[in-house]
Amino acid sequence: MQYIGMPRSWEDFYYKGFEKIIRKFKYPITQEVVEESVQMLKEFNPRIHYRELEYSAEYIFTKILEPWHMDIPVQCCIQTFWSGLQLKAEIYPETIHVLQELKEKGYTIATLTDLPSAMPDDIFRRDISELLDYIDYYVSSSVAGYRKPNCKGLQMISEKFSIPITKLIFVGDEEKDRRTAMNANCKFIWVRRTEKNKESIDNLYQLWKVLE
Repeated sequence: MQYIGMPRSWEDFYYKGFEKIIRKFKYPITQEVVEESVQMLKEFNPRIHYRELEYSAEYIFTKILEPWHMDIPVQCCIQTFWSGLQLKAEIYPETIHVLQELKEKGYTIATLTDLPSAMPDDIFRRDISELLDYIDYYVSSSVAGYRKPNCKGLQMISEKFSIPITKLIFVGDEEKDRRTAMNANCKFIWVRRTEKNKESIDNLYQLWKVLE
């Protein structure tokens, strides 16, 4: 899946989220304070400042909203912030069909995903809700406590199904996915829909060429 129109790093969109909080709660705040919170949120963005340790959305928003001196529950602010970004999730056209075929062939399917920084799990799960019926085990960076390329999530999947981690097949579309598989010493299949090479596949339909 992808969020339509969103770049790898979302820092330019943070202002929209904070503006939505200000409008919804009619909260008087200076532009300087908003700018301070934007910069603090950037500090938590792993694409700007590398980190593998994951922080919960509640922890991050509690920190970045401290300059606002608000008495509004942090959960309300989190939900409002993300609604302000107006994210639109798109499931790739072949995804569900391939997941159905994998299930019919008896594959065990788990997912390992890094959440966008400061996004709660429930928002991301809502955006992929039509896929969850095909997933035997959902692991996010929030669940694992670590972000890729740390392979803690793959270790959890390995333990969940009593399968050696080296026997897992990790399908991903980023360099950090490849590095995660390397850290786990398991097989990696790289999906590259635009920048193709001999070691990658163009879409999920081509999984069968690799798996069979």
